[in-house]
Amino acid sequence: MMNSPEKLSILFAASEAAPFAKEGGLGDVVGALPKYLSRMGHDARVVIPRYYSVNREKFDLRPLPGTLVVPMGIMGNQYCSVLEGRLPGSDVPIYFLEHEGYYGRAGLYQQDGEGYLDNDNRFVFLSKAALELCKMLDFRPDVVHAHDWHTGAIPVLLNTSYLHDRLVGDAAALLTLHNMQHQGNFYPGLMEVLGIGWKHFNYLEMEKDDQVNLLKGGIYHATLLNTVSAGYAREIQTPEFGWGLEGVVRDRGRDLHGILNGVDYEEWNPASDRFIAAHYSARTVKKGKAACKRDLQETMGLPQRDDVPLLGVVSRMVKQKGTDLLAEAIHRILEMDLQFVMVGNGEPWSHFYFGDIAAQYPEKFACLIGYNEALAHKVEAGSDFFVMPSAFEPCGLNQMYSLAYGTPPIVRATGGLEDSVENFDEETLTGTGFKFWSHSAQALFDTVGWAVYTYYNNPQGLAALRKNGMAQRFTWDDAALKYEELYRKAIKLRRGAEYYRNRFGE
Repeated sequence: MMNSPEKLSILFAASEAAPFAKEGGLGDVVGALPKYLSRMGHDARVVIPRYYSVNREKFDLRPLPGTLVVPMGIMGNQYCSVLEGRLPGSDVPIYFLEHEGYYGRAGLYQQDGEGYLDNDNRFVFLSKAALELCKMLDFRPDVVHAHDWHTGAIPVLLNTSYLHDRLVGDAAALLTLHNMQHQGNFYPGLMEVLGIGWKHFNYLEMEKDDQVNLLKGGIYHATLLNTVSAGYAREIQTPEFGWGLEGVVRDRGRDLHGILNGVDYEEWNPASDRFIAAHYSARTVKKGKAACKRDLQETMGLPQRDDVPLLGVVSRMVKQKGTDLLAEAIHRILEMDLQFVMVGNGEPWSHFYFGDIAAQYPEKFACLIGYNEALAHKVEAGSDFFVMPSAFEPCGLNQMYSLAYGTPPIVRATGGLEDSVENFDEETLTGTGFKFWSHSAQALFDTVGWAVYTYYNNPQGLAALRKNGMAQRFTWDDAALKYEELYRKAIKLRRGAEYYRNRFGE
């Protein structure tokens, strides 16, 4: 589509933004997409909490004059200061809400595996503060782009207590669903904090299982909805992936869109990656990966063998990512002549389990509990295959990184993994990876076996897989154009259809 000359004003409100605060793909999107929209000429701005992990000096954050007043319903007015910075490599303003009571903590959402007991107030505050910030800045957004349950209250507020607000009353609301499993379920009394009236606590809007469900309210009230892949947009309309909200999503099905995330190829590029032992391109991939493989083996304490396939995992070690399937299959996988490296952290059982595996198979399996950015790059470059057996995967980025590095991914065909990986065809030498559909350890084992067989017996096929993968591109430029189109559609719907506005009138 052609760029329209009309500049849009877009406010991103989210709980994460890379590189400041990130636990998943949500942070990647909020940290990248506004930069590409800005390059297209739009006025994109971001607001997130200022967690303890966000270093004021490192990111050169400067306080805005004045104090932000946030109406919190029955709790009365609450206050915070606002810090301003820039998304790295851009002029995009990012505003940090500095509230010691809510955000002055070690974790974003939880500590020691337990969610903070006041997460309801913390993120209703974020939602309301994002809208009040527009008044402090005298900023009139055309669209407020909310993300997941943490800012799911924003579409609700825009259609209720802020409907006639001078600055934000006309703003369209786009709600991006990154992960339907987490919904923001809280006690009914949160309605008094939202301050929108108990009439909205009903089975269509805010109520689910006699609790306030912030994501459900956001889905019902958002002007438009999207997910981070077309596959996930289809899946969340089914009981298997909708987590009890599939009916609500189906009701909004005509307003739901799938836009695949992009990759920052300035950061994830084997030709220039500062973390890897040898740079390479599609033309030099065999030699370059061999050097990176030896470096990864040395780094992880494995024997430096060129004659075996090396499989890699960089992941949160949770059921969503298929860690339980890998745990069930790993002993049989390690009976093959191969090596395996694993980097990640998550559920405590997995730390002990895979630590024990490393002790049992020191020549074959190495594990680092934790996340290390340099090592994540080394795994992508040095592995022969990358394993992602996810139970569900709204988008996924590691499979895209793997393709860029000539590392064919082994994936369960779900969500964004289904959309971005083409299954290998041994006859035509087409495809970019290996896919399985059944959510089972047997299916994972069989598909790993197929990849290992290809490594040993089909060098022409492996070379084709590498070449095909490295030719793929999933850019933020493409994604930003699709988001721009969605924003314009939402604005037209919000402003042009009186029946839509009247639907939520007081």
